[in-house]
Amino acid sequence: MIATDFAAQLATALQHGPLAAPAEPKGINTEGVVTFFASNIAPILLAVLGVIFIGRASRGEISKVLTSSAIAIVGLAFIAGAATLFFVGDYLINLLFS
Repeated sequence: MIATDFAAQLATALQHGPLAAPAEPKGINTEGVVTFFASNIAPILLAVLGVIFIGRASRGEISKVLTSSAIAIVGLAFIAGAATLFFVGDYLINLLFS
């Protein structure tokens, strides 16, 4: 019984022609990766930095906390500036070549 079912299915498959080609491989979803890091990883890292800063401040190392905080703020400003330049550059390219 099983052999006849298999033979019937094989005959039906052969009548329908060749099998479909496998789909082309997809690329990496970079926007999804960036969104994941921005929404999940960045807040965790900022929370860890906050805990470190609070721990240092409680031990009286205020100057180190202020220095580290200033460095972190300048780093965030550079990241925001880079993102802004990316969008400005994209706008200028679309403006020039459209």
